[in-house]
Amino acid sequence: MDLASVIGLVACLALIIFGIVTGDAGFAGLLNFLDYQSAIITFGGAFACILASNSMSDFFGGLKSMKLIFKVPSIDTPQIISKIIELSNVARKEGLLSLEEAASDLDDPFLKKGILLIVDGTDPELVRAILETELVSVEGRHKGKISFWQDVAAMGPAWGMIGTLIGLINMLQGLDDPSAVGPNMAVALITTLYGSMLANWIATPVATKLKNNHEVEAMVKEIEIEGLLSIQAGENPRVIEEKLKSFLAPQDRVSSDTEEGGEEA
Repeated sequence: MDLASVIGLVACLALIIFGIVTGDAGFAGLLNFLDYQSAIITFGGAFACILASNSMSDFFGGLKSMKLIFKVPSIDTPQIISKIIELSNVARKEGLLSLEEAASDLDDPFLKKGILLIVDGTDPELVRAILETELVSVEGRHKGKISFWQDVAAMGPAWGMIGTLIGLINMLQGLDDPSAVGPNMAVALITTLYGSMLANWIATPVATKLKNNHEVEAMVKEIEIEGLLSIQAGENPRVIEEKLKSFLAPQDRVSSDTEEGGEEA
């Protein structure tokens, strides 16, 4: 489980509650911030608009994508680079056809697909085209989920404002009863609060986390494409290693070099 996501979301809620209970009303003040009508208008309206903008399958798929932020991505980029270098050494010593046996042990479907294309003697440009097409397809699916939550982040405050306007209209219509002005005004502002919470507590963090995870996965697939084409071209494993490590941040390159040195020792 990705503790950063859990701790971040819980901490945000805790800070909101802290701001409420430190007021004069204490914990009893929490009841002043609970209003089912405001919740229905804000949350219901925002998600109804998102539903109107998507198909049923895309809508429910977008909702389900929230659980992805609680999973730690099982991507070890230095390890993947090491695996590609290992495959390049096998190909250099035993030929490209020997990679077919090595591919059977791979857990990465994308890398395995590329290896089999190479073993089948596919033209390098066609290999690149096939793998990049699959990468574009993955990016399209990921961006659809990211866009879903970005839309939620936009709709939340908008529907919060709609609820606020409804509350203000009700308040103005009841000005002849001064005792009703305060409660109606409070309800009007609560919808704005709910809309801001939906956008900034839930939707924006989810969209940002999904985007970050997508960028990591896309970079790894680009590394794999470059590595596979380099193997097919018969490049020196050391050259391939330096080429692929250029994708990594400097501190990750140092870490990777240290691990390899330890293994050799």
